[in-house]
Amino acid sequence: MKTIWITSLAKNPARVQAFTAVLKRYGLEAKGHFWTDEPAKMAWRVALDSLVEAKADVWLVLADDEEMAKPGVRYGLSLLAASLREGSGHGFPIVAMWPGKAPAADALPPLLRDALHLEEANAAWPAKIVAKANMPGKAQAPEYRLNVAGDEKLGQWFEIGPRAGNWDGVMFGVAGEGAEIDFQAVGEAGGLPEKTVLEYAQQGMKLQLGETEYTAWAVRNQVGPGQSYYARVKGCPASVLFMPYAEGGDAEATVLRLS
Repeated sequence: MKTIWITSLAKNPARVQAFTAVLKRYGLEAKGHFWTDEPAKMAWRVALDSLVEAKADVWLVLADDEEMAKPGVRYGLSLLAASLREGSGHGFPIVAMWPGKAPAADALPPLLRDALHLEEANAAWPAKIVAKANMPGKAQAPEYRLNVAGDEKLGQWFEIGPRAGNWDGVMFGVAGEGAEIDFQAVGEAGGLPEKTVLEYAQQGMKLQLGETEYTAWAVRNQVGPGQSYYARVKGCPASVLFMPYAEGGDAEATVLRLS
């Protein structure tokens, strides 16, 4: 039996029960949780770990306009989506269910724009979720790897690296009130290194991109598909920027808005 992991943004048990009943009629098992808007405690990461442990086949977000407008909710959903795709494949089915009309793409967190957005009033939604559960889509992975790990004690760690080839160093920056990098490391991909030796480490660089100022750190360690750059970040950056280190400044930066 296929499993649908339900994330309900609003604490609305009746809505969850109604969706669970419909999914059951279509032969789908439903598990899930109510969203906790506590990004500082990495509550979103607990939800991701539970989703993975449940061996879910689809992540179904019961969206709510009021909740989706909150920066902390948007931030947590963005990091969960990015880390889920990195760990389970970029074609992993993500579905957002809206009680009314689905918002325009530019009103959504960028990392959720390519999810399947459905409206409750459309009677075809159960069949579409069944299709997603049985035939996950294929999506081309970006050239970079991005995962966010940690917990309330370890802190929030962004893990970045190339999917192929090598980077001759990494530059990583954050923007947003209260967001700051306070530690960086390089080590094997998939887990925080116990020890790290940094080459030509830099801190506190200012980068201006349009009207947004980023505070960036950098290292010159070579990073390939089997290694990662790690940055511990305090707060909830509204946007992050990263790129291979280029002394001439001609590297192309990746910019991700998170809230």
